[in-house]
Amino acid sequence: MADHREAGGSDRGTPDAARTPDGDVEAVTRAVLTASRLLVAVAARSLAEVEERVTLPQFRLLVVLSTHGDAKLVALAERLGVNPSTAMRMLDRLITAGLAERRVNPADRRETVLSVTPAGYRLVEDVTAGRRREIGAIVERLAPTQRTALVEALTAFTEAGGGAGGGASGGASVPTDGTDAYPLGWT
Repeated sequence: MADHREAGGSDRGTPDAARTPDGDVEAVTRAVLTASRLLVAVAARSLAEVEERVTLPQFRLLVVLSTHGDAKLVALAERLGVNPSTAMRMLDRLITAGLAERRVNPADRRETVLSVTPAGYRLVEDVTAGRRREIGAIVERLAPTQRTALVEALTAFTEAGGGAGGGASGGASVPTDGTDAYPLGWT
C-alpha cells in the first residue's frame, strides 16, 4: 500500500498520483463532483418541504420570474430553456396554486404579462433561506482557514468556468451578482 503522506508528513489520504499535474486535475474533479452532489442534496432537501406545492421545474420558473420580474411567455420559456407550451403548462399549475399570475400588459393590451404573486415570492424566499441555513451550517463546521481557502477556490473555479465576465475557456457565464437565475433555481 502506498504511503499517502505529503512532504510535510501529514496524511491527507491523497495518493501520490493525485499530486502530479494530471492526477491533481483528477483529484480536484472528483472533489468538485462530490461537493456538487452535496449541493444537489441540499437543494433537494430545501424543495422537499414544498414538493406538494411545486416541482423543481415549477420552482425554476418562479425563481426566474422573481429574479427578472414580469415577463412574456416566450421570453420566460427562453430563459428556462423550454418550449413555450411547456412553460405555459407549468405556469397554469402555478396560477392554480396561487403562486403566479397572468395579466394584461397595461402598455400593450394585446400582450399578456406573467408575474409572481406575493405567495410565490415567499415560497422562493423560504426555499432559498432553507438552503442558506443548511449551507451555512456546513460552512460553520470548517476552520476559518478552510473557509478562506474555500472562498478563494470557488471564486477561481467560477472564473475558470466563465463566470464573472467570462473565462478563457469560453464557458457559459455564471451570474455572480445575484441578478440572474441559475438553471436549477439557485438564487
